[in-house]
Amino acid sequence: MYKKVVVLGGGTGLSYLLRGLKDFPVDITAVITVSDNGRSTGKLREEFHTPAVGDIRKVITSLSGIDDPIKKMMEYRFNTFSDLDGHALGNLILTAMLDITGSLKDSIASLSKLLDVRHTVLPISEDSSLTLMGLDKDGNIVEGEEQITTSHRKFEKIYYKKEPKVLKEVLQAIEQADLIIFSMGSLYTSILPNIICKEVKTALSKSTAPIMYLCNFVTQPGETDGFTVSDHVSLLNHYLETKKIDVVIASNTKIEKSYVKKYSTAEQKELVKIDHKNIEKLGVELIEDDLIVVEDNILRHNSLKLSSIIFSYLMRN
Repeated sequence: MYKKVVVLGGGTGLSYLLRGLKDFPVDITAVITVSDNGRSTGKLREEFHTPAVGDIRKVITSLSGIDDPIKKMMEYRFNTFSDLDGHALGNLILTAMLDITGSLKDSIASLSKLLDVRHTVLPISEDSSLTLMGLDKDGNIVEGEEQITTSHRKFEKIYYKKEPKVLKEVLQAIEQADLIIFSMGSLYTSILPNIICKEVKTALSKSTAPIMYLCNFVTQPGETDGFTVSDHVSLLNHYLETKKIDVVIASNTKIEKSYVKKYSTAEQKELVKIDHKNIEKLGVELIEDDLIVVEDNILRHNSLKLSSIIFSYLMRN
């Protein structure tokens, strides 16, 4: 029987990780945040009163074993002057399935079967009105995941407007997990939206599985300016409260100066430094390796190599 891995996250980081991890002999449950309110997802939430489906679409596509043209179709965005403009086809399909089944969990299961997904994809909640909130360092409240992302502020607290009802299958997956992973991605809008759920926090505190964090290799403008690896871990530990990160994976790739300058000037992102002494003080195991590759002129994690490290850790523990 394969070991059980629960991966929590959202956005591009999680879907990119799963492209590689799905090919290893592990049983994956991907738990996705559903509070996004931007772009196509935001329009569909407003019109159809649904949870966010965009990150779920990305994850299903990444885990799919079907031919690439079908995957590209799922990710296709309409470019038109009508109301379809900007909508991803996969978002429309998931919304239609949700209208038919009345359940996001069941809609995901049906689409997963159609697209030959051999792992489990779960939304953190079925709540259609889930709204992420942020209290910044100056005491201002920002409402909405998209607004938190675009505000480029430092936040004192991330919370939900109303406490979500977490799917029981999510809690069961955490209870049965051999390894729990917090994926790379935005701390405030991809990782924390899962951790701040009271039921999830309780389940994590009771779990005997180690928690692994895949650290971002660049900072998020405003939110994590100047953050080191230990700063990322410390923030997660703060929200976890009783349970702590056991192991962090970080990249030590030597990035070409041209890319460093590009990210710094065009996107206001800086490389995340590995501060060994502070990491050691936190009592967390550090696994570092050359993990960054250039893909379409964009720096990304080497999904296959990262997944290989995760699998090796899982087997020795």
